[in-house]
Amino acid sequence: MSQRVLITAGASGIGRAMADGFAATGAEVWITDVAQDALEACPAEWRKTLADVADEAAMQELFAEIATKWGGLDVLCANAGIAGPTNAIGDIDLTDWQRCVSVNLEGAFLATKYAGPMMQKAGRGALVYTSSTAGIYGYPNRAPYAAAKWAIIGLMKTAAMEYGPFGVRANAICPGAVEGPRMEGVLEREASIKGMSRDEVYAGYAAGTSMRSFVTAEDIANMAVFLGSDAARLVSGQVIAVDGHTENPDPKV
Repeated sequence: MSQRVLITAGASGIGRAMADGFAATGAEVWITDVAQDALEACPAEWRKTLADVADEAAMQELFAEIATKWGGLDVLCANAGIAGPTNAIGDIDLTDWQRCVSVNLEGAFLATKYAGPMMQKAGRGALVYTSSTAGIYGYPNRAPYAAAKWAIIGLMKTAAMEYGPFGVRANAICPGAVEGPRMEGVLEREASIKGMSRDEVYAGYAAGTSMRSFVTAEDIANMAVFLGSDAARLVSGQVIAVDGHTENPDPKV
């Protein structure tokens, strides 16, 4: 029987790479996203749901549909997230803070709330969370994002303890600086704050890793596929950075 995999924010970026990676193994793929155009651009054979992961009614409906059409779930990739504001703590609006935390943390919580019991009943499953190196070190000018990504690790470790006795594993991937549109937005905003060029900020991020490199969405997807597989059958409760080894959490040239 092929794996049944749900990936939130699966229509682009890291989520799309995860979906492609699982599909390449023969898994059945179901993705959610808030971007209808991006969903429509994904392969026709994937199941797709337009949904905001922070909307509990939408998540209840999604998981009810999964139960009806799939009869269960083998892997959840709780991947949905937004960058949030790039600014000093004293200059962040509460509404911007709340939206960032809502999508990044509450979205992961709601996905776990409905996927966990489904996997518990089946006696197996894998919960894979997308955190961040910001959830290990913290980052200047990224307080809401860092706070939410730290909290995801707490959620993951608790899920690992609660569902582990029922054969369900939980792990968190912490990407470093990932090449792509979202990171480009962060680079531009940080450059403006620091009075530097985009290329100088980029170089600072790369120099902050021992491998002197950004990572790709495919690098993150490869780890997700591993964590969802039987090859990782006793890997649980772990925080795994895919970041080229971050040495300096405060990127500067």
